[in-house]
Amino acid sequence: MKRVERRARIGAPPEEVFAYLADLNNLSDWQTGIVEAELTSGEIGVGATARVVREMMGQRMEAPLTVTAYDPPRSMAIGSEISGIRASAQLSIARLDDGATDLTFAMEIRGSMLTAFMEPMIAGAAGGDIDASLQRVQEHFEPAP
Repeated sequence: MKRVERRARIGAPPEEVFAYLADLNNLSDWQTGIVEAELTSGEIGVGATARVVREMMGQRMEAPLTVTAYDPPRSMAIGSEISGIRASAQLSIARLDDGATDLTFAMEIRGSMLTAFMEPMIAGAAGGDIDASLQRVQEHFEPAP
């Protein structure tokens, strides 16, 4: 298993940041590589499922997601499995003293016995995607003048 974790300061209150991140209609705006996202069951919360389409290395891949944790406005986690690779992503949100948000975005990648060799490559790509995604969130809440 490989874990990748990044943090960013977001210039907005945690409630606003969480609401933005948890709304699937915004997913393609802030998460790099996502071109489509739709909820496939019920309302967003633990056990909810979704389908996302991601473009990676020139290819489109459809991925099923399941919400595994949902605690507004503090945390949310999703899990997915594609071609023997399991990924889980966690968003953790904390209020800073000035009212802004400390946002942590972490991913864990776990391959099967046949795909474990791919974990380092996927984790490396995930790190770059997380960095770019956090920058997009910052820009959403703190647009350049």
